[in-house]
Amino acid sequence: MNKPMRRVGIAMIVMVVLLLANITYIQVVEADSYRTDSRNQRVLLDEYARQRGSIVSQFNGQVLADVKETTDKYKFERRYVDGPMYAPVTGYYSLWYGAGGLESAENDILNGSDPRLFVRRLSDMVTGRDPRGGNVQLTINPAVQSALYRLMTQRNYTGAAVAMNPKTGEILAMVSTPSYDPNQLATHDGTAQRNAWAAFSDESRKPMLNRAISETYPPGSTFKLVVAAAELESGGGPTTPVSNAPNVILPGTNTDLENYGGENCPGTTFADALRYSCNVPFATFAGQLGADKLRATAANFGIGMTGLNTPLKVAASGLGDLDSQAALYQSGIGQRDVRLTPLQDCLLAATVANGGMAMKPQLVKKLLAPDLSDLETFSPQELTGAPALSASNAEILKQMMEASEDNTKGGGKSNIKIASKTGTAEHGSDPKNTPPHAWYTAFAPADDPQIAVAVVVESGGNRGLAATGGTVAAEIGRAAINAQVGGG
Repeated sequence: MNKPMRRVGIAMIVMVVLLLANITYIQVVEADSYRTDSRNQRVLLDEYARQRGSIVSQFNGQVLADVKETTDKYKFERRYVDGPMYAPVTGYYSLWYGAGGLESAENDILNGSDPRLFVRRLSDMVTGRDPRGGNVQLTINPAVQSALYRLMTQRNYTGAAVAMNPKTGEILAMVSTPSYDPNQLATHDGTAQRNAWAAFSDESRKPMLNRAISETYPPGSTFKLVVAAAELESGGGPTTPVSNAPNVILPGTNTDLENYGGENCPGTTFADALRYSCNVPFATFAGQLGADKLRATAANFGIGMTGLNTPLKVAASGLGDLDSQAALYQSGIGQRDVRLTPLQDCLLAATVANGGMAMKPQLVKKLLAPDLSDLETFSPQELTGAPALSASNAEILKQMMEASEDNTKGGGKSNIKIASKTGTAEHGSDPKNTPPHAWYTAFAPADDPQIAVAVVVESGGNRGLAATGGTVAAEIGRAAINAQVGGG
């Protein structure tokens, strides 16, 4: 063979090898990314030709999301029942924008690609049966969800609310307002989808932000439950004497820390301090307990935990650096750098209700096959493996919270015995002239807890600078309790 022909042959061999290498790279290494690329029309056509599974409640099987048949090339369209009410839970499923919320977290079950549905898919191919996705059964109680959402939207509040079963960790409600309608993202009209996405991306109102699990706030006096637990575990008791002074100087500074309204505490015991939410005693407790003890107790409530999923990802709560006595004093009343999600704030009350042990929050009760047979059932799990406080001290704190509820204003009271704590949290660059966040966290019935709830209303709701947890948030939390327990 002459030299030119040999060169041509070598070049052709190299080209074939490169072609084979490229095909291998595309079909093996990059196969999954091409398959899941939102621009892949074949994948979209295949997925929308398959009936997506439903999202339902464990309470009477109420449907939160299902599908309807269409006459266009995408055979099925997602449909959400009471879309804005459940949007923080269900999320959205969109041709243009993919999936969010549970639609994303449980996508493999809902679209039928989960390995546990392989036999079903194979059977569908053999029998010619229309392929279908599996179903997701949630722990949500529609009555509780509706009670929270209705009051939050009627008052045009920005904020969030979470309710859970303190004995199991099952999330009974998850509300975030303002919300959005995922039906507008599910439409097959591309222009309508893009217009809806633009409206829902409003940075001033953030309707797609799930404030219940993705936003953290200063918890104000609801954090006193953590300080109270640490103090009880360190040997304190309801009759432990406290100062009733109206203020205290932050250590190492010339700055006053005051009780609410600059008033004297109406009592002189630990129990009085919680009942009347006196700042001076709890700031002092935090300073005496120290950073290590306070952080360890908070950790057993779940504060500081990263990687928590319900299966929706939960933002980590935290205490900040606690690097000085002044920081400890301010943190002891839920200010400074303390930040909690509403879900974590709900866990404060739920942990006390459950005898001092925090349970892992969970939103999914079961994963179901298309024929509604069980694929997986989720069992209650302890969150940290260590109690935040002993059962005997949890009982003491419960009684102190009952007294706090008796002293709490606001509507929605019934004959149900509630244990609660309110919070009025300063925030912003000019906190004294900025309406505070209003908090309420509680559980009921106090002697046999069936529900724990936390509510946060941003920036005073409709009461401005005069807002308190009792006057703004308590009525909303009590509505959830009434809906679950049946006293409303």
